[in-house]
Amino acid sequence: MEYTEKMKNRLKRIEGQARGILRMMEEGKECADVVHQMTALRSAVDHMIAYVIGNHMEQCIRDNVIKGIDNEKTIQEAIQLLTKSR
Repeated sequence: MEYTEKMKNRLKRIEGQARGILRMMEEGKECADVVHQMTALRSAVDHMIAYVIGNHMEQCIRDNVIKGIDNEKTIQEAIQLLTKSR
């Protein structure tokens, strides 16, 4: 799988969010504020997972179409990845 710059940049933003949460904790910020940011971080990770799996699935299906291979296995693998990510 080819990981695009867009994917890498999204992950770098997530990394920045995690550092920001750690800084909030070190500064003794309110629990509710920290949890709010952690929820946003989890959402960003969830979106990143879906984006990577979707991109992977698209690439595999396109390759399978070119090769004349059935896509059922690819679709089932994507479903399993999504299920495991939850």
